[in-house]
Amino acid sequence: MIYSLGQIAQITGGQLIGDKEQKIEFLLYDSRRVVPSADSLFFAIRGKRDGHKFLAEIHSKGCSNYVVEYLPKDRPAGNYLVVGDSLEALQRLARYHRRQFNIPVIGITGSNGKTIVKDWLSGYLSKFLNVVSSPKSFNSQIGVPLSVWEMDKEHEIAIFEAGISRPGEMSKLESIIRPSIGVFTNLGDAHQSNFKSLEEKLNEKLLLFEHSSKIFFNDQQKLVFHTIKQTFKNRQLLFWSFSDSQAPLYVEDLTIKNGFTHLNLRILGQKIFKKINFTDQASIYNALTVLLVLSDVIGVERVNQLDFSQLPQIEMRLQQIRGINNTVIINDTYNCDLTSFRIALDYLIQQSGDRAKTVILSDFEQIAANHQNGQGQSELYTSVAKFLKQAKISRFVGVGEQIFKNAQVFDSINSEFFNNTDELLRHLHTLNFHDEVILIKGARRFRFERISRALQQKSHRTVFEINLNALQHNLNYFRSKLDERTKIMVMVKAFSYGSGSYEIASLLQAEKVDYLGVAIADEGVELREAGIKLPIIVMNPDSDNFELFPEYNLEPEIYSFRMLEAFYRAVKGKIHYPLPVHIKFNTGMNRLGFNPDQVDAVIERLKQMQGTLLVRSVFSHLAGSPDQEFDEFTEKQIAEFQKISEKFKSAFGRGVIAHILNSAGIERFTWAQMDMVRLGIGLYGISALKGTNLKPIGTLKTRISQIRQVKDGESIGYSRAEFVKRDSKIAIIPIGYADGLNRRLSRGRGLVNVRGKLVPIVGNVNMDMTMIDVTDIEGVAENDEVIIFGENPSIEQVAKWLDTIPYEVLTSVSNRVKRVYIWE
Repeated sequence: MIYSLGQIAQITGGQLIGDKEQKIEFLLYDSRRVVPSADSLFFAIRGKRDGHKFLAEIHSKGCSNYVVEYLPKDRPAGNYLVVGDSLEALQRLARYHRRQFNIPVIGITGSNGKTIVKDWLSGYLSKFLNVVSSPKSFNSQIGVPLSVWEMDKEHEIAIFEAGISRPGEMSKLESIIRPSIGVFTNLGDAHQSNFKSLEEKLNEKLLLFEHSSKIFFNDQQKLVFHTIKQTFKNRQLLFWSFSDSQAPLYVEDLTIKNGFTHLNLRILGQKIFKKINFTDQASIYNALTVLLVLSDVIGVERVNQLDFSQLPQIEMRLQQIRGINNTVIINDTYNCDLTSFRIALDYLIQQSGDRAKTVILSDFEQIAANHQNGQGQSELYTSVAKFLKQAKISRFVGVGEQIFKNAQVFDSINSEFFNNTDELLRHLHTLNFHDEVILIKGARRFRFERISRALQQKSHRTVFEINLNALQHNLNYFRSKLDERTKIMVMVKAFSYGSGSYEIASLLQAEKVDYLGVAIADEGVELREAGIKLPIIVMNPDSDNFELFPEYNLEPEIYSFRMLEAFYRAVKGKIHYPLPVHIKFNTGMNRLGFNPDQVDAVIERLKQMQGTLLVRSVFSHLAGSPDQEFDEFTEKQIAEFQKISEKFKSAFGRGVIAHILNSAGIERFTWAQMDMVRLGIGLYGISALKGTNLKPIGTLKTRISQIRQVKDGESIGYSRAEFVKRDSKIAIIPIGYADGLNRRLSRGRGLVNVRGKLVPIVGNVNMDMTMIDVTDIEGVAENDEVIIFGENPSIEQVAKWLDTIPYEVLTSVSNRVKRVYIWE
């Protein structure tokens, strides 16, 4: 549905300054992920970052309609709706929109499984009904209203999930979703720190069902079961059970065989058999919930005809990986609808910078089914073409009969079309992909994961998975400790501590950090060639490549008179503007840097070089900021540096940036943040304090290649390094010291995670393979996932086993290990 700004002003109670007839179709809230559109409305929400500060950026991208809480002095031209609270206005608009529809609405909540249950339900219901559902895991105070906004007159049923993190949130979401049908998955420990007890969290979640006439749940958690039965006595309650033969869904028998779960069920009085392609408890529970809801909504007879043996593995996240020929692949083969397409397109824009952008897109399976007539399909793909053009896509590849039939709407875009995925794969070599960022977005039935595999640079089964959401969270954690005016420099040296330079730098550029720090010039050149425009400081420059600095707009750290003179000679007369330099002083680290007693001489020489060199910053390095025992020494360092920085500001102006704090310093000596801080290992989830909410950003994982039975007394691996002391199951995993698994973890010193349990490494770590003892792991199978480090064991724990620091563990992950970047 489309509203006018005048209507939205009436609904939200805001004051409109501008054109009341302006039509609005899309709602936005994040300036970093905006596909420009004249019919979009941007909500300037004041959270960790104030959306009012990004109006000019939004305007430059083609949007000129804004919901604001105040009118900034330097605001761009456009239509303004002034409200008391932008988030509340968004929720009020969604609440009104929801009331325009009288269709069944399913509301899903619980601690885990919400998105999986929602997507499995949506996938099966879409075979019979026009379905609208939350994109990905849009279940927050912002995500829910954006999801509900997608409801349209053609939809016959809606499915939305609701997530909370603290008391007082669910009543707001309930008033927006207003579900007629409630689904509760389970109760877990997520966000427990914000609640006094599990009972309080459960009661908060159950507020979602205040107006629901029917509620689905299970009896596996007695607290949940009894609370729902007591709270909703007058509602229709449907639950599944392994023990209660009178339950609406009763599991008569469950057998796991050959990687499948075989279920003999009695649902609403009828016996049916289902085979599902998962064997873990969480997936079985989710499947039972879906079977019960489907049986009630579409009937047991229809459910009996549905195939559950190929339930999709739900990927709730975008994956970004290195591709062939210097390409970057953004893999979103999880679903394909208009909303998730726009989300993926926004991410493509964020990560591509100035690089060419390509989109490979399948038919919009679910939405296309709702547009059976040609006119409806034409309207749909005309919208797609509009978004592609606004996003300045370099090349479009369409796959599917419906896109093929509507090829004419893409005439203004460099496009190619194929009837199906097999045809595209046969011609993939002719498309000559190189030096571009490729978004692969497809409905499940098109199996676009085959395209992603064909374009991937590496096929090693060991991967280093980097969670960009966790990295963003960690950045915001450190930002919350700083004054708004304090600049942030982020260290991306050493391949971003093993995490991948370009991909991390692209996110940091979107997050608007102020500087990037690299170790050597080559790292800076690589970022520039990848389209990174942020200022880059080279912390360990080499005089042999000083000519690269003006060419690639790099800024050197200068730590000695020899270095200063060499750089001055290298650039003098070759540039038409002063080149920024960053002057380092040694205040106790006793590594690189001028000595404090040289400050006057350094200033005098730099003044003689003005016109060629510009003093951009002065800084020093703390030696013991993480350790309390060195606090007196750290404070002495800070005091010494403050004297130096004041001399530089007196000599060159207050604009000279002073900085001394590293990650640990930001946490423990916030008062000394000065003009800028340098964020390094903290961004990657390592804290100097206990009990912080920093998140690990990386998970090194692999899969079991083979399991073999080894008899008591037999040896394992090279040099017969270890003998088993019982009949054992030994699993071989394809990771070794050439991948970054340290050989010192051999013979039980290191543990890895299999099916949620830690098991020891046995024998010696080999170059490409390692053996682990999985004797005590029930149901372990070949191809099972193995976690080397992540949440458990943590990277800190692995570092302790090795008697080293997390830096070394991170940077040891070999470049031959494929990096997969995740964005939820």
